[in-house]
Amino acid sequence: MTELRRIALPVRGMTCASCVGHVERELAGTPGVATVAVNLATEKATVSFDPSVVSLDALRDAVTEAGYEPGYPDQEVEEIPLDDLRRKTIFALVVAAASMALMPLMHRHRAVHFLLLALTLPVMAWAGARFYVRAWASVKRRSADMSTLVALGTLSAMTYSVVVTVAPGWLGLPHDVYFEAVSGILGLLLLGNLLEARAKKRTRDAIASLHALRPQRDVAVGERVLVKPGEHLPADGVVVEGESSVDESMLTGEPMPVTKRLGDRVAAGTVNGAGAFTFEATRVGSDTTLARIIRLVESAQGSKAPIQRLADKIAAVFVPVVLGVAILTAIGWLIRGDSTHALLSFVTVLIIACPCAMGLATPTAIMVGTGAGASRGILIKGGEALETAHRITTLVVDKTGTLTEGKPTVTEVKLLGALSRDEVLRLAGSVETRSEHPLARAIVSAAASTSEVTEFRTETGRGVSGVVEGHRVTVGRGDAGVVVSVDGADVAVLEISDPVRPTSREAVTALRALGIRVIMLTGDRRSTAEEIARQVGIEVVHAGVSPEDKSRIVGEQPGVVAMVGDGINDAPALARAHIGIAMGSGTDVAMETADITLMRGDLRAVVDAIELSRATMRVIRQNLFWAFAYNVIGIPVAALGLLNPLIASGAMALSSVTVVSNSLRLKR
Repeated sequence: MTELRRIALPVRGMTCASCVGHVERELAGTPGVATVAVNLATEKATVSFDPSVVSLDALRDAVTEAGYEPGYPDQEVEEIPLDDLRRKTIFALVVAAASMALMPLMHRHRAVHFLLLALTLPVMAWAGARFYVRAWASVKRRSADMSTLVALGTLSAMTYSVVVTVAPGWLGLPHDVYFEAVSGILGLLLLGNLLEARAKKRTRDAIASLHALRPQRDVAVGERVLVKPGEHLPADGVVVEGESSVDESMLTGEPMPVTKRLGDRVAAGTVNGAGAFTFEATRVGSDTTLARIIRLVESAQGSKAPIQRLADKIAAVFVPVVLGVAILTAIGWLIRGDSTHALLSFVTVLIIACPCAMGLATPTAIMVGTGAGASRGILIKGGEALETAHRITTLVVDKTGTLTEGKPTVTEVKLLGALSRDEVLRLAGSVETRSEHPLARAIVSAAASTSEVTEFRTETGRGVSGVVEGHRVTVGRGDAGVVVSVDGADVAVLEISDPVRPTSREAVTALRALGIRVIMLTGDRRSTAEEIARQVGIEVVHAGVSPEDKSRIVGEQPGVVAMVGDGINDAPALARAHIGIAMGSGTDVAMETADITLMRGDLRAVVDAIELSRATMRVIRQNLFWAFAYNVIGIPVAALGLLNPLIASGAMALSSVTVVSNSLRLKR
């Protein structure tokens, strides 16, 4: 079976939830397309398809057939030219204000009718042309969207006003004209578009800031790169010489620089501090951690949360229903013999009902929420994960690398001879620089400095040894720990363990405060596991478990279960959980399997992720409430003739601005 390809295809010209539905239906009906998710806020269609069945050109043709303008996968979405939109908005609003100022003269001077007509025509032909172009496109595809409603409403008012101006008294129509309503409606809608465009631009800041960090320098895998103070790292790699502090806030969200020494991993896009060091590139270009983060955030922002399905279903029938309500409203007023109210109510129902806010309610919140998470070192794969995380009832936590630091550390040095602690560590560290044992790095890291070692050898049952400064130094396992001997005499015993992260207990306490049950899983022996659990405040412990056992235990937990891990052995459990959460310091397999990746090695980030999910869902519900409330309240009021078309257009524009602005609160 051919592997599915996934692309994000820019789509220009969408204005509301109905537009999203048109594009999705056209793409979904194309043979070879597996899944489609169209995002109004990002103006992109995320498509999974079989490249052996359907080509990129065919997908672009489907978007064109739907009545919109497709771009190419690697093409950035063109920002709406704000200056042009601002000029058109100001022009339309100035004309509307002038028209209203001339209204008192209308009944005394017939010439005023023609002056108002002359002022309104350029508003429709230039400033508001976008609505009519899009409406015509919807007519050609035999569908209706927001632009259809706007065009129908304003053209109806304009046609009536032109007839009254050119042929007064024809058919006994009242002499009132509504030129000021046409220019006012278009001006307020353009103002809404302008405010919405500015707000949407801000929602894209997270992606823009990540793209700005992409290295400009080309580096090959295996190449050694000298990094000077203040420079951005051009690739992922491992330090091979030197030492410095590196600002990794773009990855982890943590402001404090991290010290990098021999053997430490570094990432592209991070910023070197005052020192200089050389690293060997291990990942370059699209394989770097930064590139993967950008892809993950873009994918998340192009996805849909399950809650959006309700809005999508409503949007699919919303515009046709509104058209029906508007026509019935006009007929009702005509039966009563009131043609003026018939026209005004018809126009007002069409204008107040535009479903822009409905289409923006969920995607803008997801965009801002995932962007806010990325800036804090929390990478969320998609809208579904973001929505599910707020319902977590049980958190299953792996011990090593999650509750603990995940790397052995010298925790105590028991001196047995005349040598000082620093001398013991220097001699032992010098020998261990040549060793590949897992504990060797802990000893090397604990040593303030090392010396040259000669005659290095591994001694079966004794560990490793070598000559340092003329002395034979041996480092090997003993009953109480790691024994260091110099010239045959034991001089110290080193205790090496995986220490608990300082923030783990605080994180467990915070999780409990959120009403979440915490369970620890580990392949380690029970005595060690229970001691760690005691230190961090976890009561339920499963020790000595295999990867299969971890997956089984996760599956047995009631409610919505999340699993936090960092190793290959955690991957089955991460996949089994409703939400898999990987520590970014862990393996690639864990990160690929997980729904959420924490770029900082701190369990408190899980708390942040859950709180972010809850905040995002709260904002989405608020957005959907306001989007529906505007229509549920506005349409009946408009149908009863109690709402002015100008107020309706202002309310419609305000509804879109409201949901986008409300979503932007998540940045805080």
